[in-house]
Amino acid sequence: KNNFCGEILITDEHVKNNQDVRNLLAKSNIHPEELPPEEDIKKLERRVKADDKKLASVTTKLKRD
Repeated sequence: KNNFCGEILITDEHVKNNQDVRNLLAKSNIHPEELPPEEDIKKLERRVKADDKKLASVTTKLKRD
């Protein structure tokens, strides 16, 4: 492995790595700018938590019946 010292060398390597990844994706006909955005992780966490509460509530009701 290369020993990178200094911001310029690190930045250049970072840019090269990003280009390599993008080229690899392009070979698989995957273009990131064309992919739909994913749901925001915070919104997803809140939705899962709310669903868990609803499920727990239903489970409790079923146990009482």
